[in-house]
Amino acid sequence: MQTNTPSRNSIRLTRRGRFALATLGAVVAGTAVAVPLLIMADGEEPRPEVLVVPAGWRAGQVYSAIDKTLDLPAGTTRKSLAKADLELPNEAEGNPEGYLFPDTYPLPENATPQKLLARMVDTANKKFNGAPVAAGAQRNAMNVYQAVTVASIVQAEAASKADMGKVARVIFNRLERGMPLQMDSTVDYALNRGKARATPADTEVDSPYNSYRRMGLPPTPIDNPGEDAVRAAINPTPGDWLYFVTVRQGETRFTADLAEHQRNLAEAEAERKRAAEKSAQPSST
Repeated sequence: MQTNTPSRNSIRLTRRGRFALATLGAVVAGTAVAVPLLIMADGEEPRPEVLVVPAGWRAGQVYSAIDKTLDLPAGTTRKSLAKADLELPNEAEGNPEGYLFPDTYPLPENATPQKLLARMVDTANKKFNGAPVAAGAQRNAMNVYQAVTVASIVQAEAASKADMGKVARVIFNRLERGMPLQMDSTVDYALNRGKARATPADTEVDSPYNSYRRMGLPPTPIDNPGEDAVRAAINPTPGDWLYFVTVRQGETRFTADLAEHQRNLAEAEAERKRAAEKSAQPSST
């Protein structure tokens, strides 16, 4: 039976999220020894005074950054979730993904993983529970948690701030038409990896986050979106687009026509191969 939904392999929506990794600096462990002056060894630095959480970081990246910054064993922050008493929406079921709001957080001497996580969630609640986000979510027939989930996909997929509203519109247009989202960023999340070009085998992974096989939104956000992505999610740019692909840096093409999208995909692949061949060529001296 013919349907209006193209096959999974024909409408790849190339993910173009970017993770901005912050340099957190080396961490020096303090001790409770009565020493009047702490002298740093050569090459060592004092503990950073702030923790920078960039937009688009996943919860796992935030946990690792906190462990590193506070000089704690790997996995400490993740384990602290059980006693962090975070004020998360019921839909989150204790998972703070999407609510570790990107910002710069001071690191007082008594900083702990629980306090830092609680500060991030409190910041997210202040941002998300205000009238603009709540009204915007309602306007798009969503609750706030769903709006944050859309924003997380926008954050991962958009190549630039200017593209965010269009990416959000693609998401809504596909949802309204009963089409799977087919976003590579959700597959990356399901596979617990960074940015990659999803292969046909990748899109078969059995996961509720695989938007090639599952309809609707993923069960939780897939990263922690910033304010620009949240604004795009509640105020998507008007348009009929169903597909998009970044052909080359600075040029993302949006279209409602599958044939045009396939031509754009072919051009993007040719551009990728040219770039790979160029980078493989030995430099002349």
